[in-house]
Amino acid sequence: MKEGAEIRVAEPTRVESRREKLRREYESYLRRDRGLSERSIADAWYLIARFLRYRFGDEAEDLSQITLVNITDFMRSLQVRKAPYRVTTVATSLRRFAQFLFKVGRTKTNLSLGIPRVAQRYGQRLPRHLLPEQVEAILAAVRSDTPIGRRNYAMVLLLARLGLRPPEVVSIQIEDIDWRSGEITVRGKGDLFDRVPLTEEVGKALATYIQQDRVTASRSLFVTDRAPHCPFEDATVLNAILKEAFNKIGIKPPVPYVGCNILRHSLATNLVQRGASLDEIANVMRHRSRATTLKYAKLDIEGLRSIALPWPVKGGVK
Repeated sequence: MKEGAEIRVAEPTRVESRREKLRREYESYLRRDRGLSERSIADAWYLIARFLRYRFGDEAEDLSQITLVNITDFMRSLQVRKAPYRVTTVATSLRRFAQFLFKVGRTKTNLSLGIPRVAQRYGQRLPRHLLPEQVEAILAAVRSDTPIGRRNYAMVLLLARLGLRPPEVVSIQIEDIDWRSGEITVRGKGDLFDRVPLTEEVGKALATYIQQDRVTASRSLFVTDRAPHCPFEDATVLNAILKEAFNKIGIKPPVPYVGCNILRHSLATNLVQRGASLDEIANVMRHRSRATTLKYAKLDIEGLRSIALPWPVKGGVK
């Protein structure tokens, strides 16, 4: 070796921890086999990581030692928190994880079969919604003759008029809009695709935004207003837009946390009150299960009154 020659030392290869490997494999399973969105995958792992800490603490976990008692005890521990988790969400997440462990051979028993199923009582709580005039006030507050205003207006209009979910709005690509047929392809839950008719109002708002304000090579339809004009990482931007609109018009939201799904619920609710059938609502909202649509049935108060018998019944019930 020549004097003064530089000696290069190879950087040590980082070894993936057991927990990191489990996370990578489980997230891949949720993405590939269960068709979950990235947001749902992140939420699912957050809960499972809590369960693993509950069961093993700082010890190296031996997944084969997980028992049904561990799972049910963890579920009970979450319900005594100041802000308890929804039981149905916890049960579903843990059942899914147990199915994964059994499938990949980490457990000898399919523990998911013993996790109690929680009955979902549809319609106990009516969907929170806005009145039609409140929706129009929100849209007017969002709309402005600026690049950001035109972009935000187009995004919120997709929520209010077509009933899209927030993640569906931010995931729209330029090629998803079929101007000739007047339809838009929506990337829905579980990587399912739907073709939704564009109303003239929505189509005009999208065209205005694209022609006047969208200056980027990105294939994502909606991008940030600052260079390099990247796609949004998630749908939280829509919550911020809606919260600002509520503050601007001085309307108190029906729920403390302002989420954009309230516009989706408002669309379905207003359809019911205008006489739409549950089948029509299911088609507009793209519900996969009829049970999801049934929660709106209680909102048709006038319709229920029209078929209700007077009480008490004259002469008694025969």
